[in-house]
Amino acid sequence: MSEATAPTGPEFGEGTHRTLTIVRGEGARLWDADGRSYVDLGASHGVGNLGASPPEVVAAVAEQARTLLYLGTGYGNPVRDDFLAALLRLLPPSFGRVFLSNSGTESVEAAIKIARSATGRPKVVAAMRGFHGRTLGALSATWRKELRAPFEPLVPEFVHVPFNDPAAVEAAVDERTALVLLEPVQGEGGVHVATGEFLRAARAAADRSGALLGFDEVQTGVGRTGRMFAFEHWGVVPDVLTLAKSLAGGVPIGATVTTPEVEARFRGSHHSTFGGNPLACAAGLAALRVAVRDRLPERAERLGRHALDRLAGLPSDRVREVRGLGLLLGVDLRERVAPALAALEARGFLALPAGATVLRLLPPLVIEEADWDAGLAAVREVVAGG
Repeated sequence: MSEATAPTGPEFGEGTHRTLTIVRGEGARLWDADGRSYVDLGASHGVGNLGASPPEVVAAVAEQARTLLYLGTGYGNPVRDDFLAALLRLLPPSFGRVFLSNSGTESVEAAIKIARSATGRPKVVAAMRGFHGRTLGALSATWRKELRAPFEPLVPEFVHVPFNDPAAVEAAVDERTALVLLEPVQGEGGVHVATGEFLRAARAAADRSGALLGFDEVQTGVGRTGRMFAFEHWGVVPDVLTLAKSLAGGVPIGATVTTPEVEARFRGSHHSTFGGNPLACAAGLAALRVAVRDRLPERAERLGRHALDRLAGLPSDRVREVRGLGLLLGVDLRERVAPALAALEARGFLALPAGATVLRLLPPLVIEEADWDAGLAAVREVVAGG
């Protein structure tokens, strides 16, 4: 196994060193520096819905790089216009305004600023176990103490309620609340799926108080859960939607989507130098076209149902629960997940944790069915056999 030589990188702090170096990929297959092949069951962290280096996105990026690599946001650009139009066509008609940035955490920061400005209120209600990013505003909405504690004091006026507790969210939302920010499926927090009752209660509480309802679909958007956007499962439409990860097929992008009415109430300004750059928009346009053309949400739903069937019957003395939606699945173990992840890697499968005990499966939506079946068999073997 190859060893990483760089002492720092995109992660910083204890426990971030890697021993596996990936050098190339195709579809749901990845290869390390020694030429060994792995199946991606989560290595792309939800970015690779279309797999590694999807040909349509690669071609769009190459063509756009030859045409116009960067343009400031003060000028119009046809590829940006086309991308925004394609995105809005996939969303309910109440939406109509999009702020483009470079990541999920940036999209959440924009949502917080938009909500506070548009309502004139300070308070944000989020959920326990929720994860919204690591910059100060997004981190303030994030629940995990170990992520928050080294950087406190964080942004004030953030409160957290139990996930899937309708009475709690109704009680927490008041006339000081600017934003109710929720994940329809909590990914980092253990793969917990929202109930319709909880989301409807959040919608009602926001309407009653004059707050905005925001859904963080950074991980669940663009087909991951079996719908193009996860909120479609329940028919609860937010006022603000955050997207990123797979939105541009692997190229950095973030989007904060809201309504014309909310934008009309916004005071102040918000800006991103690289947000909406032509390269990211060209990639995003290509990625959306592939997701629609290949009906990837339907594929995610089918493969997810198949996985739940295959993972049913795991021994209860080893597994608390298998849960999830589409191709966002969690196997909640009665022990720490790290040994199971290491055993999967040794077998040629790369998965993710979701907390200390949950094995998270987040494969590309284009994964070959044979690879998916092999991965599920490996999970069963590792979990049941120890």
